Amino acid sequence: MPLPAFDGLDSLPAREHLDLVAAPVASALADWARTDEAAVVEIDPDLADTAALTEAYSLPLEASVNCVLVAGSRGGEERIAACLVAADTRADVNTVVRKLLDVRKASFLPMDRAVAESGMEYGGITPIGLPAAWRVLVDAAVLTVPAAMIGSGVRRSKIILPGSALGDLPGAEVVEGLGRPTG
Repeated sequence: MPLPAFDGLDSLPAREHLDLVAAPVASALADWARTDEAAVVEIDPDLADTAALTEAYSLPLEASVNCVLVAGSRGGEERIAACLVAADTRADVNTVVRKLLDVRKASFLPMDRAVAESGMEYGGITPIGLPAAWRVLVDAAVLTVPAAMIGSGVRRSKIILPGSALGDLPGAEVVEGLGRPTG
């Protein structure tokens, strides 16, 4: 089976190039059943943000899958979730995520905490290798993307894999309507 790829980016087998991803991502990839379907591509770290990357490589925006970390609390218990949505949508934090977390208010996890607690770089945070206590909410729409580009835990690379693989991440919960159109 050929690795997922995009023109202008050199897809390498993720399993053989774990040095291109953050340590927690490498550890998770080593044990994940679908790692053989994942490619890693080196990029200019200055292009790690979705808008810059899609413009520089003429990538379809809907193929980029963003991972946003959201937190809320109830009864003194903090609840954190990684939300995976296509880049042409936004996670419905105020309705869908808030209800799934069963919290009064949900908000984005502050950047310093997201980086420190995930062990990943800002702009490269990915659902692969996150702390096991965090929920992984996957918008059902991303499962249909033939080649989805996600973070690698570092800004200097990205992971490309079939969107369907995101539904098979450990603890993944597929959610209809998690992503709302940005327009």
